[in-house]
Amino acid sequence: MAHVLVAYATKHQSTAEIAEAIAGELRARGHVAEAAEAGHATADGFDAVVLGSATYAGRWRREARHFLSHERDRLAAMPFWVFSSGPIGEPKPDAPPDDDKWLEPRKVIEQAEALGVREHVVFGGHVPQDPGNFVERAMLQNTPEEYQDLRDWDEIRAWADRIADALSA
Repeated sequence: MAHVLVAYATKHQSTAEIAEAIAGELRARGHVAEAAEAGHATADGFDAVVLGSATYAGRWRREARHFLSHERDRLAAMPFWVFSSGPIGEPKPDAPPDDDKWLEPRKVIEQAEALGVREHVVFGGHVPQDPGNFVERAMLQNTPEEYQDLRDWDEIRAWADRIADALSA
């Protein structure tokens, strides 16, 4: 049984909901798991870490970037995984399959890889239902309802199961 921190950085709670689902699945698999905001968390005292962030225009939230930097020595000495959340909207049919530049925080992923991250995944996002600015209001108005929440809960739980399996091995 591992003691796992699921740290996250979120703006509209979508990433927090993903982190809670991951922690819940880890607990269901016999591990002790806590979900906490990355800005108020430390890896000290944990056996493993899952770190996630909402991604906007290819950038992680500041709290997740700071967690990765400040906890780098601890992360390098333990198993850890990272996830990004954020892609929303209707897929562009003419986009090349590797057109993920806007999804991926390249420098963050390179930093995580240098520390030995086990895996990085990208989960679909959720259009803010409480838009706080013009851009968010436009996203809500211009995104068809069926593309407003692209979080795949089965995929999220399956990834958490793979983490639980790795921790149990």
